[in-house]
Amino acid sequence: MLWNYLKHKQMKGYNFHRQKPIDNYIVDFFDSELMLAIEVNGESHYGNEMRDARRKKKIASYGIEFLRFDDLDIVINLIW
Repeated sequence: MLWNYLKHKQMKGYNFHRQKPIDNYIVDFFDSELMLAIEVNGESHYGNEMRDARRKKKIASYGIEFLRFDDLDIVINLIW
């Protein structure tokens, strides 16, 4: 659902890529100009906060900012 807003430079002209590899990880969405990774968390992330924190720290070590949203927030806020 979020991808429909990010693809084809629809978000203020930024060029987001989907499922972008960074180091040993894959982020949901990434824009190299903004150095911004966006992650959408579903059930697989519940209870894995320490793993996610390590992952975020490693990705941030490359100078990448990180936004994380719960998948339910995306659905609710994009519909309304």
